[in-house]
Amino acid sequence: MDLSDVSNKAQTLIEALPYFQRYAGKSFVVKYGGNAMGDEDAAREFAEDVVLLKAVGINPVVVHGGGPQIGAMLEKLGVETKFVDGLRVTDKATAEVAEMVLSGAINKSIVGSIARAGGKAVGLSGKDGGLVTARKVERTTKDPESNIEKALDLGFVGEPSAVDTTIIETATAAGMIPVIAPIGSDAEGHTYNINADTMAGALAAALGAARLLLLTDVSGVLDKQGKLLTDLTPADIAKLREDGTISGGMIPKLETCVNAVEAGCEAAVVLDGRVPHAMLLEFFTQRGAGTLISAA
Repeated sequence: MDLSDVSNKAQTLIEALPYFQRYAGKSFVVKYGGNAMGDEDAAREFAEDVVLLKAVGINPVVVHGGGPQIGAMLEKLGVETKFVDGLRVTDKATAEVAEMVLSGAINKSIVGSIARAGGKAVGLSGKDGGLVTARKVERTTKDPESNIEKALDLGFVGEPSAVDTTIIETATAAGMIPVIAPIGSDAEGHTYNINADTMAGALAAALGAARLLLLTDVSGVLDKQGKLLTDLTPADIAKLREDGTISGGMIPKLETCVNAVEAGCEAAVVLDGRVPHAMLLEFFTQRGAGTLISAA
């Protein structure tokens, strides 16, 4: 046995000890999706990380997406997909397929990965235990000819209007890791597909989570020279958006982070999910691995 290797491992554990102590008993909400979900090795590493978090006394809550898988199933079933201003219109047939894919195939695949890594997971959606009450998303678009704002009907696309975390707290207290599909229903029982980032942010705020973690396919928030910005506040983000440093798909992700932090989550992290064990590097080392968003 190489004693230097053992010593290095021991040093790593010693470095992590203050973080274990700091986060014991706290909730971490992790949004999982993108490239990591389609790669077998990355999926195994993700499951191992989540099981380790649970083993050291942290309560991980996984929220997953599945846009590409929904698109593939719609094509396979011959269900036509309509887009307006780049956004998918979710009619009743599409909503049914989305629920089948998200709450079924993807959710149970993640639950299975966690079980293989030695953990106990329970698959849920926002419908279970009244976890998330949804409302229809309202969007507007400008008519290119008249420049007048018009309502945009995206069908059964929703956002959380209320969150009851009882079922999450019950599952975590029983030693389970909740794995949540971003599906919810309104008071009338209509099913809505919810953006996974938005769902994760709402749950992190309601739980008063220590961390909201958004796994992405970039290294974090970059400045105009491509350098990683490691720490940001909501005010910093507003300036970066104004000067064009952040744009495109990063804008709604950071809006989710800001909303969660301002509503009770201690901090949010935008992190590269392609990096092996990136979550552990972020949480349990001094170096960190992504962009941390906190209120101050």
